[in-house]
Amino acid sequence: MFRTQVPHNVNFPTKIPTISLQPSPPALGNLENLYTYTSLSGDTIKTVARHFGVDASQISFEGSYPEANLLPPETILFIPKNLSGFFYSDVLLPDSEVIYSPTAGDFDIAGFVAASGGYLAKYEQKVSGEMLNGSQIVERVALNTSVNPRLLLAFIELRSNWVTQTPPTIYWLHPLDLGLKQYEGLYLELAVAARLINTGYYGWRNGDMTDLIFSDGTSQRIAPNLNAGTVGIQYLMAQLYDQSGWETMVYSPTGLIPLHTRFFGDAITRAKTVEPLFTEETSNQEIELPFTIGQHWALTGGLHNDWTEGTPFGALDFAPLTGEAACAVSKVWVLAAAKGTITRAANNQVIIAIEDTQGNPTGWEVFYMHIATEEMIAAGKKVQLDDPIGHPSCQGGAASGTHVHISRKFKGEWIGAGEPFPFILSGWLAVPGQQVFKSSLVKGNQTVTADPNGANASQITR
Repeated sequence: MFRTQVPHNVNFPTKIPTISLQPSPPALGNLENLYTYTSLSGDTIKTVARHFGVDASQISFEGSYPEANLLPPETILFIPKNLSGFFYSDVLLPDSEVIYSPTAGDFDIAGFVAASGGYLAKYEQKVSGEMLNGSQIVERVALNTSVNPRLLLAFIELRSNWVTQTPPTIYWLHPLDLGLKQYEGLYLELAVAARLINTGYYGWRNGDMTDLIFSDGTSQRIAPNLNAGTVGIQYLMAQLYDQSGWETMVYSPTGLIPLHTRFFGDAITRAKTVEPLFTEETSNQEIELPFTIGQHWALTGGLHNDWTEGTPFGALDFAPLTGEAACAVSKVWVLAAAKGTITRAANNQVIIAIEDTQGNPTGWEVFYMHIATEEMIAAGKKVQLDDPIGHPSCQGGAASGTHVHISRKFKGEWIGAGEPFPFILSGWLAVPGQQVFKSSLVKGNQTVTADPNGANASQITR
């Protein structure tokens, strides 16, 4: 089967509704029964409604905003008071300090680890046959998952003290003590922590998560005013602590965020240089299919996680139909789906930071996985549309056949395939299916349906 593998099944909605709402603000006399909410970057009417437990049609505001479109940040919304008793409504960190946003681009991980003088500076672990030191592990996990390395370092310190100290007893197998015996060593434990952050972040961003379930099985409704980054942190910590411990480790002076501030200073000041990440002017980025015009490829994997579990469903898998052996490095090329600069080319991953016609970065990135090491393009190179970047393969992760995995980010945030940013490649729209990997591409009256074996219905040419 030619697709990237994930270990769980997920049901997709049959369609993504978009309705136009044009209510007027309520009379002032009714305000005591309403929340007055100021929209955040990335909000839509649809997700805000889910956060507050109301129907989208019950939300009032000035202007006209389709349900699935981005709201302008700081839009005033009036929402019925259907909820009460929120659990900690204080923002922990801005979104840009939780994801691998531009604020992390110039952060010197190795320099910080070395200067901190703890055991992390001495630690080494073999990862996929390569010996990595502590700072390289943090960097690898941060880049792979698109979680901010500052947050990962603060979490390592909270759980192990490895950043600033050499503890008298070194717990090699489980330094972060996540309670998962099958994940041994710092690299795997840190990757799990990043996955949990992403689960909360994107669950909240998409409106699919409304409650925290703590380690003791108790639960609490998430305060609806929070940003995605805060919920990502809350969710991670809820997997590790009961409610009492959670309060201490998240919101007390001895918790994660004060530690983060001691390490890295004022996160709000850094965030102001890049936020809001999304505005009402953020436009969708259509790209081209990543192969040569006229070549026959197959859609072998419909919509699935951009990276791993916890990230949105915004990735597709394409396999060349060349008759080559199942996991051979193909002779055909994967092409640049847009003009830009190669910002990463390592570990069988390539990222293109897309640029506009004047050569300015747009914030959009194309992410490729399973690019063979042989003849892979180098980081730092400028590419034009359709320039070769490497060959599809099985290298760089779980795969049972030669293919390329392609997905998108915007300013470090993984992007799903639905509204407000539909995934469109050479005019083909990715349409969600009933379950992971089983979706289609539609262009006019043409439909291509994913099939891991490259059946006729999955074949596509550009």
